[in-house]
Amino acid sequence: MTNVYSKALDYTIAVDRILGKIEGASLGPTVVFFGGIHGNETSGIFALKDALAGINAAYVKGTIYGISGNLKALKKHQRYIEKDLNRLWTKDDIQIIKNKTDLNADEEELLELLDVLNSILETNQPPFYFIDLHTTSSKTLPFITINDALINRKFSEQFPLPIVLGIEEYLNGPLLSYINQLGYVSLGFESGQHDELNAITNSIAFVYLTLVYSGILKEEAVIHFSKYHEQLKQQANNTFDVFEVVYLHSIQKNETFKMLNGFESFESIKKGTKLAISNANEISSPYNGTIFMPLYQKRGAEGFFIIKPIKPFLLRLSMALRRIKTDSLLVLLPGISWVNKTEGVLQVNLTVAKFFAKAFFHLLGYRNRQITSTHLRLNNRERVAKTAIYKKEPWY
Repeated sequence: MTNVYSKALDYTIAVDRILGKIEGASLGPTVVFFGGIHGNETSGIFALKDALAGINAAYVKGTIYGISGNLKALKKHQRYIEKDLNRLWTKDDIQIIKNKTDLNADEEELLELLDVLNSILETNQPPFYFIDLHTTSSKTLPFITINDALINRKFSEQFPLPIVLGIEEYLNGPLLSYINQLGYVSLGFESGQHDELNAITNSIAFVYLTLVYSGILKEEAVIHFSKYHEQLKQQANNTFDVFEVVYLHSIQKNETFKMLNGFESFESIKKGTKLAISNANEISSPYNGTIFMPLYQKRGAEGFFIIKPIKPFLLRLSMALRRIKTDSLLVLLPGISWVNKTEGVLQVNLTVAKFFAKAFFHLLGYRNRQITSTHLRLNNRERVAKTAIYKKEPWY
């Protein structure tokens, strides 16, 4: 058992890796919630304990899991011990960790979580839903982050919340990106600022809405369903836009970074707005846009993001293009070839890529990352998405 303390509640609870498991009276979906992947983000742990305790298994159709994330970091109330657990979930990193004989604390946590994840997938039935509960160091509206797959978009659109997609293009190794590569619906929910009470209550509301929208519970089985829906709607200031990440200030290894005080996620900013100090130099916004997750804590490699809303027409167009697999035509162009067609991985010569706007690849579901001085590697979530297991769900 690990003791986890909530500053918001001034209360400590003891938790195991499995926070809770509820098996319903009948077969149905499997919904898995993670809390505390970052050890200083305890709100998800307390929300899950509260929400799961209030569920009557007789009304459950399927199976619900609550999973504790980085137990060692949760005990110390810090983001991680030696390495950020939520940046280790790549196939290459996992293989390296499996081959190591001397693991650090966060690597041990990863292998334990991986065993739990594999066991859930082997012993439960689809459709699967994976939800990772987080908080931010800045004040923020509650919001959803997703890898850009249509199954994630369609499921997320049920919630009265802003959605931010494309963050996987800027982060390497989040847990949800790993799960999404397995083909399952996976969402991140950022409920509020660390250690604020509404970060817990928003997570509780989100848990119940997820269980209803996934079909685990009927709406009438959640006494305060309408209240939870309205709570999230109001906390989000009636913001229902879908945003896309367009910029990240990555903090380098020897960089001294300090965000200027007073910025909140979803605050509009203009090009040239002074945002931070880096190695005694001012950093200004390179774009007009919306600031997103400015860093107000000591640990973290992402200083701030800038996001912009996506026009609904473009969202509809991208859905149509993906459904007819327009991306199959890309390899007919010079300088573009499949690395792995099954997994939707393309390699693009930079000389060719400069003739295509980034938004063009995004429409087709590709997010890119430069891997060499001459090539980009593009990954498409649609080709690995297990869409067939969700097609009969009411939300699809």
